[in-house]
Amino acid sequence: MLRGLYTAAAGMLSQQKRTEMLSNNIANVNTPGYKSDQAAIRAFPEMLLSRMEGKDAPTQNTMNFGTQTPIGSLNTGAYVQELVPQFTQGDLRETGVPSDIALLEEAVPANAETGMKGFLLFAVGMPDGQIRYTRNGHFTLNDQNQLTSQGVPVLSTSGAPITITGDDYEITQDGRVRIGGRETSQIDVRFAGDVRNLVKEGNGLFRTADNAALPTAAGNANVRYSLKQGFTESSNVDTARAYTEMMTAYRSFEANQKVLQAYDRSLDKAVNEIGRLS
Repeated sequence: MLRGLYTAAAGMLSQQKRTEMLSNNIANVNTPGYKSDQAAIRAFPEMLLSRMEGKDAPTQNTMNFGTQTPIGSLNTGAYVQELVPQFTQGDLRETGVPSDIALLEEAVPANAETGMKGFLLFAVGMPDGQIRYTRNGHFTLNDQNQLTSQGVPVLSTSGAPITITGDDYEITQDGRVRIGGRETSQIDVRFAGDVRNLVKEGNGLFRTADNAALPTAAGNANVRYSLKQGFTESSNVDTARAYTEMMTAYRSFEANQKVLQAYDRSLDKAVNEIGRLS
């Protein structure tokens, strides 16, 4: 009976984690470039139950178990194995702000091993010198006239922050920055060939699991993209689907909760009523 308690509790925990993930997706529905998560839920490894110290004569089915007679397998519940980002293109939204840049994927090759399409991101430089990646193209200029995403400088193909002085500047489709008609730098777009290597860090940032730098997509003949000035990429959250999945997670949590309560009532009766002397 206690195993059922653990199984129901595991189901509740997994649905709670799923609900938190869906709540985060819905909260970021208006965050530019946000990539929604999906929960990968799997069962715990099954256990093989055996009857110990049996008095029966061994048979063909029990000889390999010695004195243990196999009863069957027992599932011990489910858990959220990981949260998997969905690397699909979001819709473009025109803002008219010249510092807003939307990254539009046109041709991105798939990974030969997984068959999953690669992913393009902007490169940004962290204060500690590390490189992180983002799809949030809602760029602004800081007090040093550097192009930033969420306060972090956007990097050029040379690895330096992009500095823009004045209001008369243009960003071409391949990311070249022109100020007063003179080209000064090029926005660095990086290519992730295996999206399984990308890890979310929060605040719209990604890093690589192996801490290796992603290669630049500029000049890569197999990758085609364009940058749209005055646009931002919307999140790829499907609001209607997220709310539907939220209700499903609530119902699953409630069902496991009722099972847990039923076990609790049975144990209460066993302890306080069945064993009571008249």
